[in-house]
Amino acid sequence: MHFTDRYPIIVTHRKEACRDFWIRHMGFISGFDSTWISWLTTEDQSASIAFMSPDHPSAPPGPENFNGKGICFELQVDDAKAAFETISATGLEIEYPLTDEPFGQRRFGFHDPSGLWIDIVEQTEAAAGFWDKYMIGSQG
Repeated sequence: MHFTDRYPIIVTHRKEACRDFWIRHMGFISGFDSTWISWLTTEDQSASIAFMSPDHPSAPPGPENFNGKGICFELQVDDAKAAFETISATGLEIEYPLTDEPFGQRRFGFHDPSGLWIDIVEQTEAAAGFWDKYMIGSQG
């Protein structure tokens, strides 16, 4: 199966605030915008996200209004420090500071207006032996 895109649709009463947030702070562009849905993407189309009003009749079965729990949206970058500096310069309040994690990530994070947690990550080398006790079949 070949996918032409993949993106979450966050159902929220704050569709416009989310759209504006992602454009201002994350550098996304509007690919489609209407009264009920905003689909955003990066200029190179390496990442996409959509926000949908909960009261539109075309909503697929099942999606309730997002409550900000149970999902972490990972955006992997080549340079987390540069991303941190770029996003911080927009005035966004970073809730989890730029941190070098022993499990092999440099990351920082924050919430968007829908309550979605956004984790900006750069893969780094994990501390020696960090993952050993977590591997399936390990005796740790």
